[in-house]
Amino acid sequence: MELSLTALALLGLLLAAWTVGAGWMVVSSLQRAQAARTARSTMRRLSRMIDDSPAIPLLVKADGKLEGPERLAAWLGLSSLPGFLSELDTGKAGLTEGDLEQLRDAVRRTQKTASPFRMMITPRGSEKSLAVRGQLANAAIASGGAALLWWFDFSESQGELSRLRTETARARNDFAALVGLIEAAPMPMWFRGNDMQLRLVNSAYVDAVAAESAADVVKKQIELVEKVDGLDAAQVARQARDRDTPIERIVQATVGSQRRTLRVSDLPLGSEGVAGYGIDIEELEEQTRAFRAFRAAQRSMLDQLSVGVAQFDPDKRLTFANQPFQRIFALPNSAQLDLPTFERFLDMARDRSRLPEVRDFPEWRAELAGWFQEGSAVEDAWTLPDSTHLRIVAQPMPDGGLVLVAEDRSEQLALSATRDTLLRTRTATFDSLFESLGVFAPDGRMQLWNRSFPAIWGLPEDFFDEHPHVDKLLDKISNRLARPGQRKAIGEVVRAATLDRKERGGRVVLSDGRTLEFAGVPLPDGNGLLTVMDVTDSTKAEEALRERASALEEADAVKTRFLANMSYEFRTPLTSIGGFAELLQSGVAGDLSEQGSEYVGAILASVERLSKQIESVLDLTQSEAGLLPIATEEVDLLAFTTHIVRSREDAIEAKNVTLDLRGDKGAGQVNADRRQLGRALGNLLDNAIAATPPGGRILVALTRRKSGVRVVISDNGEGMKPSELARALDGYRLAGSDGKEGKRGLGLPLARQLIEAHGGRLEIQSEKGAGTTATVLLP
Repeated sequence: MELSLTALALLGLLLAAWTVGAGWMVVSSLQRAQAARTARSTMRRLSRMIDDSPAIPLLVKADGKLEGPERLAAWLGLSSLPGFLSELDTGKAGLTEGDLEQLRDAVRRTQKTASPFRMMITPRGSEKSLAVRGQLANAAIASGGAALLWWFDFSESQGELSRLRTETARARNDFAALVGLIEAAPMPMWFRGNDMQLRLVNSAYVDAVAAESAADVVKKQIELVEKVDGLDAAQVARQARDRDTPIERIVQATVGSQRRTLRVSDLPLGSEGVAGYGIDIEELEEQTRAFRAFRAAQRSMLDQLSVGVAQFDPDKRLTFANQPFQRIFALPNSAQLDLPTFERFLDMARDRSRLPEVRDFPEWRAELAGWFQEGSAVEDAWTLPDSTHLRIVAQPMPDGGLVLVAEDRSEQLALSATRDTLLRTRTATFDSLFESLGVFAPDGRMQLWNRSFPAIWGLPEDFFDEHPHVDKLLDKISNRLARPGQRKAIGEVVRAATLDRKERGGRVVLSDGRTLEFAGVPLPDGNGLLTVMDVTDSTKAEEALRERASALEEADAVKTRFLANMSYEFRTPLTSIGGFAELLQSGVAGDLSEQGSEYVGAILASVERLSKQIESVLDLTQSEAGLLPIATEEVDLLAFTTHIVRSREDAIEAKNVTLDLRGDKGAGQVNADRRQLGRALGNLLDNAIAATPPGGRILVALTRRKSGVRVVISDNGEGMKPSELARALDGYRLAGSDGKEGKRGLGLPLARQLIEAHGGRLEIQSEKGAGTTATVLLP
C-alpha cells in the first residue's frame, strides 16, 4: 500500500512532469510558429519594399553569378535577368560593351579590395540613366567575396540635373550679357548694398561724375544726384528698400559739365540692396516745353480765328474750345473747368437752341457720336432755329479724339444771295443802259455784253452766243467802218484795258454816217470793259457849242475892253456935270434964285449917288471878271472898324439907333486892301442901319479865331425871308414893307465879292421879324 502510494506519487509526478514538458513543448512550438510567421511576414514586407524601392539590389558572386529581382531586367531592356555578369550585354539590349567592361572592372576591384564604387550607365536603346553603387556584400548576405550592387533609376534626377546645368549655363551667359549690357548702357546705372553704399557703377556713371574709374567712384562714394529737399540719394534708396517699392523722381544733376534733367529710379532688390539708374530726359523736357508752347500758341491762334474750333480727347471729353466756338454754341464758362463729354456738349447746346431741330434727338446724338470712329473727315450743314447757318467739319484724330470745326456761313450765304441779286441787277442795268457795253477777258474773248452792243454795231445777237474773240469781232465790224483801218484802234483799246491795265478811248465813224465813241476801262477782276456810245447828235451839238464858245470868247474880250474903258466913259461926264453944278452953286454964272439953288443941290446929290452906283457896278463887274485890283497891307482891325463906324455917326444918330461895338486889341491885324475892305464892311453896316427901325440896336463884334478873324454885324430889324435874302445877294430888286418895289441893292453882292477877293467868306442869317446877322470870316 505504501508502495502503491509511492508509485502513485511518482506516477503523478511523472504525469505532472510529462504535462509540464508537453505544455512547454506546445508553448515553444507556438512561439516558433509565431516567429516563423513573423519572419515570413517580414520577408514578404522586405521583399515588397525591395520591389517598390527606387533602388534594386544585385548580388554578384565571386564566380560572376548574378542574383537579383527580375525588375532589374526591365530597366536594362532585357526579357529576363541573366545568370552571369558577362551576359548583361546581348549586343542588342542590356549594357553597352564599354559600360559592361567598366562595371566588370569595378566589381572585380570591389571583390578584391572591398572598395566601393559609383558609376553611371545608360542601357542600349534607352534614355534611362542608371546610377550604380557597389560595395562588398556582408557575410550574412553572401560569403566568398560577393559584391552587392545597388541600381538607381536616375533618369528624372539626371534630366533635372541636365536642365539645371543648362539653365545655370544660360543664367551665367545671361548674367555676363546683362553685365555687359549694364556696362555698355548709355545711362548711368549703379547698385547699392544693404548699407546703401555704392557697390557697382557702370562706365556711363563714371563719365557722368567725371571720375577716373568705377573703383574710384565706389571708393570715394561719389554720388551723381545731389540732395533734393534735404534728402540725398542714399536716403531715397533706403526709403525704397524699407517700403519695398520702386521710387521714381525727376531731378536736376550735373552730367559731365552740363546741367541735365534726369528721371532717377531706385529699385529695391530684397535683402541684396537697391539698384538704380538715371535716364537723361533733358531733350524730352525741352520737347515737352516746346510742345506746351506750341499748344499754347496754337490755342492762342485759334482764339483769333473767326471759325469755331473744339478738340475732344479719346474719352470724348472737351479739352479745348476757342472763343468763336464758345460764342457759336453759347457754352458757359464752367465748361472750361468741368470738361463735358461730347454727348453732354450736345445737350448743353440743345438747351440753348444752338442745334438744329430734329425729330429724334437721342438717335441723332448717337449718330454724331459715331464721328469718333470715322476713317475720314465728315462735313455737315446745320441750320439753327435763329436762321444761323453753320458748316460743321468733324475730323477724327489718330489718337481716337475728334476736332470739331464750326464755321458761321450766315454772312456768306447772305453775301451770296446779295451777289446773285447784284448779278441780276447788273445784267438788268447793263441791258437798260443807253451805252453799249462789252466785257473782254485777258485772253481777248468776250465774256459779257448788253443788248445795245450788238445793235450799235449792226450784228446779230446769236453771233455773241459763242463768246467770240476780239479779232473775230473786229473782222465782223470792219466792213461797217467808214475807214476800215480804224479796227486796229478798237483792238488796241481792248488790249490796253485787259493786258496793260490802262484806260484809253477813241472815236470811229461808220459807213452810215454815225459817229461812235468808245473807251476801254480795266476792271478790278482782270477783265476789260469796252463802252461804245452813239455820239452823232452830241457831235453836232458840240460843233454848235464850239461856234457859240468862239462867240462867247469874243464877247468876253469885248467885255474886258468895256470894263477897261468904262471908268473913263462913265466918270468923265459925271465929273463935268458935277463941276458945272458946283460952278453954278458958287455963283460964277451969277446969283441963283432959291429954286435954282435947290435944283443945283439936287443935281450935285444925284451926281454923288450916281458916282457911287457906277463905282459899285464897276467894282462888282471887275470882281466877277477877276480884274479887281487888291493891294494888301497890315490893317489894325479894331481901329479900322472904329473908323468905319464913326464915319456913319450922322446916319446912326438920324435914325436914333444904338450901335454897340465890341472888340479889343486882341482882334489883331489882317492883310487887306484898306479901301476895298472898308467898302465891304461899310456896305454891310449901311444895310444894317437902313434895316434897323428907329430906337433899334446894332451890334458889331470883333473876335480872333485860330483860323483868322471874325467880324459880326447884326441888327434887330425886320429881317428877310430866305427867298428875299437870295435875291438880295444876287442884287435883284427888293420889295419894301409897304409892298411896293424897292431900289436895286448892290451892297450885299459887292460886299460878298470884295470879302471873297480877300480870301474870306461872308455868311448871312436872316429871319423875318427877328433881324439879320452878317458874319465876315477873314484869314
